[in-house]
Amino acid sequence: MLLMPSSRSLRARFSILAALSLSFSLSAAGQAAPGAAMSDSLYSFKTTTLQGKPADLAQYAGKVTLVVNVASACGYTPQYKGLQALHQELSGKGFNVLGFPSNEFGGQEPGSAEEIQTFCERNYGVSFPMFSKLATKPGPEQSPIYGFLTKGGNVPNWNFCKYVVGKDGKVVAFFPSKVTPDAKELREAIETALKQ
Repeated sequence: MLLMPSSRSLRARFSILAALSLSFSLSAAGQAAPGAAMSDSLYSFKTTTLQGKPADLAQYAGKVTLVVNVASACGYTPQYKGLQALHQELSGKGFNVLGFPSNEFGGQEPGSAEEIQTFCERNYGVSFPMFSKLATKPGPEQSPIYGFLTKGGNVPNWNFCKYVVGKDGKVVAFFPSKVTPDAKELREAIETALKQ
């Protein structure tokens, strides 16, 4: 004699399977896309320069890097001057500033790549490397570079947030927008990383 499960039993089993399936789907959705934020080094990423040319961040391996999400029409935009001064002063000691324009906060970087470059050169004499516009906030549009930078929990909440990245490509310090390029705590973090 073949026993058939009751409809109540079938509903319970279906509910359990549906819950397991939903749980699995949600956990999979939280994982990074292949190659995005799965790396353990900033220097393993490739991107595009502001001029549209391919750029391999491996060229900065072995150096200390300050990664900044920048914008041309922000109250913090004058920090470009201090970032350029830092870059000029410390680039001979194995240090680089890398600028990543972002239009996520207040729409303060609406310009084209050419407009951004012209603005930065004309107003602040920026010569440090600048890269193509990207998204910093977590979500489907987030750049893999910022997926890596933010995996420690420090996510930009405005323009000009700063990540100090060590010679090994790992984030060693984070500073919010209000911390200026000449701030003592930022300088100390950079100097400490340079000594390692």
